[in-house]
Amino acid sequence: MTGARTTTAAGKTRFDDIYNQPDPRAYFRTLAPLQYEIPHQAQDVFRGTLAQRSAVRGTHLPVTVLDLCCSYGINAALLNHDLTLTDLYAHYTSAETAALTRGELIESDKEFYASRRRADAVPVVGLDTAENATRYALEVGLLDEAYAENLERHPPSDGLRRAVGRVGLITVTGGIGYITHRTFDALLDATRVPVWVSAFVLRTVPFQQILASLDAHGLATETDPRRTYPQRLFSGATEQSSAVDQVLKAGDDPTGLEAEGRYYTRLYQSRPRPA
Repeated sequence: MTGARTTTAAGKTRFDDIYNQPDPRAYFRTLAPLQYEIPHQAQDVFRGTLAQRSAVRGTHLPVTVLDLCCSYGINAALLNHDLTLTDLYAHYTSAETAALTRGELIESDKEFYASRRRADAVPVVGLDTAENATRYALEVGLLDEAYAENLERHPPSDGLRRAVGRVGLITVTGGIGYITHRTFDALLDATRVPVWVSAFVLRTVPFQQILASLDAHGLATETDPRRTYPQRLFSGATEQSSAVDQVLKAGDDPTGLEAEGRYYTRLYQSRPRPA
């Protein structure tokens, strides 16, 4: 059942009732009409960034990825499997899938993903405060490790620290604004190998403090301010008005972007500064 919607301080609609369900069916049913597409936009970017990161690793071992705000493992599904976001929408909104119990869906999804696993799949660690969502992703094999922790409020567990020590690439598509520099500080303090960060950030969300955290940990960040990536349609006129105001306050122009009816993101790529 869909719960009452609330908004963030920036006027963005929160979909808290779908983020921590036992499985992702409600998530996809709710976001399909809003054309939520940022995981699709990120799929080729993350694969390309991972290939570049792998090329400089200097070992035959695959690069471990940490996906922030991983939810039900959607970025991992698109990174490591021959699937598109359209495929996932079709799968999780179908009548056949709707009729399954959670246990039946878990067993079905294990086969669904295993049969589409790419030969170049890499280990993915998931981090999200939503324990049910991360458990689902772990149970169906999308994540190799999953941690339901809130680094905005608490230091990382010993297990998460050990996992982050193996991470070479951190990805995030939908979490900036819910997580801040505090999460990045905690993670970057725990890294043990050179780490890259690939982050899609809404144009309505300030990123300066996270940029400062990345810089303080030796990472140089690049972005193309002319390139944007669509995230989703606005849920209504109030959300759109708030988004346009936020973009204007940030000194950006919403014409042809937020003013036309959807959120847009900018890609930030961070890598270790040369010695």
